[in-house]
Amino acid sequence: MLAPFVATIGSRARSLFADPVRRFELSIVALGLLILLGTGGYIVLEEMRLSDAFYMTIITVTTVGFAEVQPLSTVGRLFTSMLILLGVGVATTAVSNAISIVLGPLMWLSIRERKMEAKIRMMEGHFVVCGYGRMGEQIVRDLQARNQPYVIVEADTEITNELLEENVLHITGDATTDETLLKAGIDRAKGFVAALNADADNVMAVLTARELNPKLFIVARASHPGAESKLRRAGANRVVSPYQIGGHRMAVALLRPAVHDFMEQIFSAGDDMDLGEVPIGEDSKLAGKTIAATDLRRTRHVSIIAIQRANGEIVINPNTQHVITPGETLIVIGHSEAIYRIEEELDVTAGNE
Repeated sequence: MLAPFVATIGSRARSLFADPVRRFELSIVALGLLILLGTGGYIVLEEMRLSDAFYMTIITVTTVGFAEVQPLSTVGRLFTSMLILLGVGVATTAVSNAISIVLGPLMWLSIRERKMEAKIRMMEGHFVVCGYGRMGEQIVRDLQARNQPYVIVEADTEITNELLEENVLHITGDATTDETLLKAGIDRAKGFVAALNADADNVMAVLTARELNPKLFIVARASHPGAESKLRRAGANRVVSPYQIGGHRMAVALLRPAVHDFMEQIFSAGDDMDLGEVPIGEDSKLAGKTIAATDLRRTRHVSIIAIQRANGEIVINPNTQHVITPGETLIVIGHSEAIYRIEEELDVTAGNE
């Protein structure tokens, strides 16, 4: 009967003292009780007035060493010595708990940020995603689905605090500045996404990124039609207008529901079907073969639905007798795992212009 009761009391006591705020509250209560005890003790033992007893207690507990308000008796000196010992312990505990509440989380966050920045400094060939709004979140989900390394750049501290709690690699700062992008490893990155809310910010971010890394493949978001040309002049390789694409998708859903459902399956991250690209280099296994001879549908479980020629021209539904040449890029469709496998096996260099 007694053992469960003792265990329950012990468990509650441990949980009580585990909370730094509760420890601070208890230490303040203890300090208050000690002051009451000291004031009452001096009134009873030394027959002091209330104000003198309170003053004597405060200078004793805080050990400031001011002169006594009146000579103390032997009992009064013993009481004062006990008060000093108790006061030092309680006051030190209260101050320590206060510091742990104020600085504890900040110090922990600072340590985690330094560790994160150290990891980022070791990264190469990663993607830098600027802006972690709804579009940035979707970009990161797609990168995660393809096991691609990335760093997020975000100025909103509420968002970055959440990212820190989730151990997501990120840099807190302005994506349009050299300092912030260099912290994100822009000079060692493979790709860069400007997905900030304002077109002007995206233009500045693209300009800065292009200057810091001339070989970088850059994709930028354009909210307004007039921003697309500016982003391209700033150095973006591709410009995406979410409102234009969204409007087109809605029109397709209205006029051709089956086509919309097909596109939804293709472009929804995590679904079984996906699109991929296979750049053809000089030493590619596919160079010099006809599409029919590659037999990708049977051996790799993907189908070639288009070819991008070296000059950028897109050939949709190419002839099976077309000879694949270096400089071309095959656009293939198939199950996600098959796409990832063929891209890995054929050493895809994502982000070619």
